[in-house]
Amino acid sequence: MNLTLGNKIVLVGNGAVGSSYAYALLNQGLCDELIIIDVNEEKAKGDVMDLNHGIAYAPTAMTIRYGSYKDCKDAALVVICAGAAQKPGETRLDLVNKNVKIFKSIVESIMDSGFNGIFLVAANPVDILSYVTWKFSGLPKERVIGSGTILDSARFRYLLGKEFDTAAVSVHGYIIGEHGDSQFPVWSFANIAGTPVAERLTEERKEEIAVQVRDAAYEIINAKGATYYGIAMGLVRITKAILRNENVVLPVGALLEGEYGHRDVFVGIPSLITRNGVKNIVELSLTEDEKRKLAKSVQTLKDIQISAL
Repeated sequence: MNLTLGNKIVLVGNGAVGSSYAYALLNQGLCDELIIIDVNEEKAKGDVMDLNHGIAYAPTAMTIRYGSYKDCKDAALVVICAGAAQKPGETRLDLVNKNVKIFKSIVESIMDSGFNGIFLVAANPVDILSYVTWKFSGLPKERVIGSGTILDSARFRYLLGKEFDTAAVSVHGYIIGEHGDSQFPVWSFANIAGTPVAERLTEERKEEIAVQVRDAAYEIINAKGATYYGIAMGLVRITKAILRNENVVLPVGALLEGEYGHRDVFVGIPSLITRNGVKNIVELSLTEDEKRKLAKSVQTLKDIQISAL
């Protein structure tokens, strides 16, 4: 059965992240039809009404409505933002047992509809839940994509932009590994217009920036309860890359099958995104220290993965 084309999107989970994604999607006019599914039907229907009232000012016409898992049958993309939220003092990995159970039910309901599109997973711990989605769905690996380190890399680029008084869009750099505490920046590839930035920073300053990126979520959660605007923009960026067949490299959650010497784990890694999903993983020439850090991050995830499944 061929991949479902078109640009119909089903959003599962209409909390802070999901509703922010829907709003960003409306603003960028990336799809003709958006279906929202949530256990809190009343809140979801309120958001549908609210979003529809903005269509007159959106860049393109769009149908937005509340729906059910049956609507996934002809969806091109199902975006899962459902799951228990991260609480203050709780790591993303603490969420794993709660959310694996939730995801099993969600993914099975979606697949029962006859869904044959692409999954985009955003709930935490996203690397584990992307793996779970792949396992429960039975879809080819390229059609299950996690948000990975799309947000962490954006935070990294933003901070480097501030450091060197340069627009973030002109800063190129990746955070790879777990979307969580074992992530790390690939300093050997961080650059502005091809000019390396690592050599312009002290080791102490590099560590400060890495910690700022890693701990940003905890700071935001302590301040306002959750992070949602940044990740919503990252999800829309991935959505655009898929639906418009951009052949662009983004640091998403993808399944390693021998790349970097690791396999059977989803991590945030630079990957080429097309209309068919992850076309291939880009293998950066990591330093020995970066290889060790990636191995540690992979092992962190695998230890949790074993206990979760």
